[in-house]
Amino acid sequence: MSTASQTTGVAELIRGEKVQLNLSPAELVEFAIRRGEGKLAYNGALVCLTGERTGRSPKDRFIVKDNEAAKMDWNDINQPCTEELFDAIYTKALDYLRGREIFVQELFAGADTNYRLKVRFINEHAWHNMFVWNQFVRPSADELRSFAPEFTVISVPGLLLDPKKDGTRTEVFIGVSFARRVILVVGSGYAGEMKKSIFSCLNYILPDKNVFPMHCSANVGENGDTALFFGLSGTGKTTLSADPDRRLIGDDEHGWSDKGIFNFEGGCYAKCIKLSQKNEPQIWNSLRFGAVLENVIIDEARHPDYDAETITENTRANYPVEFIDGAVIPSVGGHPKVVVFLTADAFGVLPPISKLTPEQAMFHFISGYTAKVAGTETGITEPQATFSTCFGGPFMLQAPRVYAELLRQRMTEHGAEVWLVNTGWQGGKYGVGKRMSIPYTRAMVTAAVEGSVKNGGFVLDPAFGLSVPRHVPGVPDEVLMPRNSWADKADYDKTAAHLTELFEKNIKQFDVPDAVRNAGPKPPKK
Repeated sequence: MSTASQTTGVAELIRGEKVQLNLSPAELVEFAIRRGEGKLAYNGALVCLTGERTGRSPKDRFIVKDNEAAKMDWNDINQPCTEELFDAIYTKALDYLRGREIFVQELFAGADTNYRLKVRFINEHAWHNMFVWNQFVRPSADELRSFAPEFTVISVPGLLLDPKKDGTRTEVFIGVSFARRVILVVGSGYAGEMKKSIFSCLNYILPDKNVFPMHCSANVGENGDTALFFGLSGTGKTTLSADPDRRLIGDDEHGWSDKGIFNFEGGCYAKCIKLSQKNEPQIWNSLRFGAVLENVIIDEARHPDYDAETITENTRANYPVEFIDGAVIPSVGGHPKVVVFLTADAFGVLPPISKLTPEQAMFHFISGYTAKVAGTETGITEPQATFSTCFGGPFMLQAPRVYAELLRQRMTEHGAEVWLVNTGWQGGKYGVGKRMSIPYTRAMVTAAVEGSVKNGGFVLDPAFGLSVPRHVPGVPDEVLMPRNSWADKADYDKTAAHLTELFEKNIKQFDVPDAVRNAGPKPPKK
């Protein structure tokens, strides 16, 4: 099918009598409840279920291999598919939607007007349409009148594919065609697929415009000091950037241009398992009418149970960024002076905070060590140690060196300090130790951002070669050196040695300068 005929197919579809175009959240809530898609919780949020898929399905994501994908880094994550397969599923999706009530939103991806992407979302579900209204940047009435989409996202969770007939891996197909500027989300009700598909596209498009796309959150202090927080899902990006003493720019995806940073989104998509008003007051207060709760259990009185893992641990809250008190609107900021790499170390051996040299920063950025937290991907039922390049490997479509070089350029140009913060386990590995205290982690991040962490000097962590502060205000000194919190010191030494071996093995697959390779942790000689 030609690009022209595909464009015509979409145009005809959205002119149908049952098309609901650019509805407000109030209207979408009414539709969702009337159609049985969700219920209102006690706090006013719309509670919806995603069905069988409660996380992303990365093995079902494919990218059309054509001339427009010439810079693609093809691998186990960035999987190719043919134009013929994509076209066949595209046609099937359009046929499925014809005659049905559908919901369309026209939105921007990117708060910077110089780099934003115009995206049209076509949804089978009203609550999905409300999700994207919350999640992306909302045009003004004048901007909508002249809106011409550069990408189209078509989401049809009710269409389940037949692998034998349709040539897919499972009943789910997530497809991206850069030539057609179309994204398909077929067979999955997990709303995060739409969000991350757009993020992946921006990661492919923006480096060629000299913009560093980042899987990070960002906030700014009273003095205009911007800070970035890199990390995969579950490492604390959202929690730590939603700081009552600082203003939120965004919680997950940003670009760093020669002018400063900007949010790719207009909303937040926060994990809410174990959410508490005490530890995460800004997120807690954002969960009101207009927010969407995904796979959260509610009781008979409609009170959300944020501790329940009945459906999944990957429970989520989606809301506009302006629901956060004091959020920066438009979501842009200056060049950051502090960059924080977050990891959730399942082995419990990395220091809770350490200062990185430029070479160490490059090493840990390329390594992207963390633990996959249960529920963020289909099939992951417990945390697993993993290395995810650039702290966002599943979404980086070009080669890792492209993003690493952009980080090096920005760090050099603006003198940014880089810190590695472990929000994972202490006192033992997962199953033995306990998760790092959020107040302690917040105190460490605050000290790094404000500069007070450097007042007491540093000591070298012998296992990983990292510079660890001797003292951090508000944190017991014994917490700072992880070996001290282990009852079995020999087991700590053995576990730390194992993790250093994993670091060394992982970095071998990358073409990096010797100075960067040598900046990583070294396994003890046997």
